[in-house]
Amino acid sequence: MSEQRIVTTVRDCPGRLVPVGDPVTIPAHTFITITQSLGGNYTVVYRGNMVRIDGTDADALGLEKYKLDFQDHGDGLIYEDQVWQALESVYDPEIPVNLRSLGLIYSMKVDQDSKRVAIEMTLTAPGCGMGPVLVGDVKYRVQQVPNVAQVDVDLVFDPPWHRDMMSEEAQLETGMFF
Repeated sequence: MSEQRIVTTVRDCPGRLVPVGDPVTIPAHTFITITQSLGGNYTVVYRGNMVRIDGTDADALGLEKYKLDFQDHGDGLIYEDQVWQALESVYDPEIPVNLRSLGLIYSMKVDQDSKRVAIEMTLTAPGCGMGPVLVGDVKYRVQQVPNVAQVDVDLVFDPPWHRDMMSEEAQLETGMFF
């Protein structure tokens, strides 16, 4: 979405302040301005602050809700492919590519006993102010995977990210393949 749009929330809407990531609730029947739609998430202006709204709450904005659909196999296990699917649904707020394809996810480990998922990730630049928001996005989306009780995200900067960590598709999409 390139043009700004004013909408009225139809229900209370959870979000995270940009760039600090603190939770905020936008009350129902509030006028807000959508400034960006990327990767199923929305950036809105509420009371002069930018707020990131997850696409799974898009119905609060009167828009189609982004649905993460995971099959619960009924065996109590966390399936790694579902965790990766959740991670691939999180997009960088400035680059229209998901975090996995950007090479920002360094590791993902599942502990079946504690129902915990541990993720090591980085940012495209250490000074990126969106770190807390992206960490929040990752936690929120991975918690949608069946049987996940806890998501721990460790933001690391060693090794430093570089464009060679991107998938070839991401490099082509961003024009960084040469």
